[in-house]
Amino acid sequence: MNIHAVTGAFGYSGRHIATRLLAEGEKVITLTNSMDRESVLKDKIQAFPLCFDDPARLAESLEGVGVLYNTYWVRFNSRRFTHAEAIENTRRLFEAAKRARVRRIVHVSITNPKEHCGLEYFEGKAQLEKALQESGIAHTILRPTVLFGREDILINNIAWTLRRFPLIAVFGDGSYRLQPVYVEDLAALAVTEGRQEGSRIINAIGPETFTYRELVKSIGAAIGVRSRIVSMPPSVVFMVGKLIGWCMGDRFITWDEVKGLMGGYLCVDTPPTGPTALTKWMADNAGNLGRQYASELARRRNRTVPYLR
Repeated sequence: MNIHAVTGAFGYSGRHIATRLLAEGEKVITLTNSMDRESVLKDKIQAFPLCFDDPARLAESLEGVGVLYNTYWVRFNSRRFTHAEAIENTRRLFEAAKRARVRRIVHVSITNPKEHCGLEYFEGKAQLEKALQESGIAHTILRPTVLFGREDILINNIAWTLRRFPLIAVFGDGSYRLQPVYVEDLAALAVTEGRQEGSRIINAIGPETFTYRELVKSIGAAIGVRSRIVSMPPSVVFMVGKLIGWCMGDRFITWDEVKGLMGGYLCVDTPPTGPTALTKWMADNAGNLGRQYASELARRRNRTVPYLR
């Protein structure tokens, strides 16, 4: 079995994984909820729907697949999707992979997933790691922090905010840390792990560690903006973000994301696995960074336009 299946190859991280596999001469298919989305990969790989409501058809899509790279997830609860649905859907995907005798799964999780932590995002990721470990399928679980790249949301939207407002508020003192990883480095790691044996968990982090305040300052420096950075109560900053989201028809940030960030969930004490520095990448991409707002909900409402800005 030499077929590689990537979920969401017309999206963000999945596109980078699929592109790298194709560059290395592998046969690639994708399972996607966006069959009609424009993509540079549209004519290069065969696409199958992520038909979670039809387990037999889902398993049939995976027939002959040796490695499944799973990037499927949802960032927050919405009228269109929920974490609970994403958990159940991913369990069905793992079951379909087992039924189709997929040899290996490379699964994208998050740093510091924890059950019963009160943060639905991290709890859901922990539940899925456990489900994969109990499936009997050999696997690698990749735990990235914040991804950055041309299609990213967080770094781009901080830059977007800096470009438009004379000051930007951080949650509390801004001393909590995070370790952004380049999406291409995550893709390279995923492809490497697809060729391994046995099972393992890897923290996928970049070479730089920032406090949140340092991150905002670095983004401003990269794009040549000197907005004033002020500390404010987390609840106040969250309400400002909620207002921005309302104005943009999106969810700018969630309370779980605030609590996870401030609680140290996006920082680990392990060596970096990706070589690309965010500061270098921002310097190379400063002209485009933050020019347009990146909307999570717009991408999910319109499943025809490409992710790439």
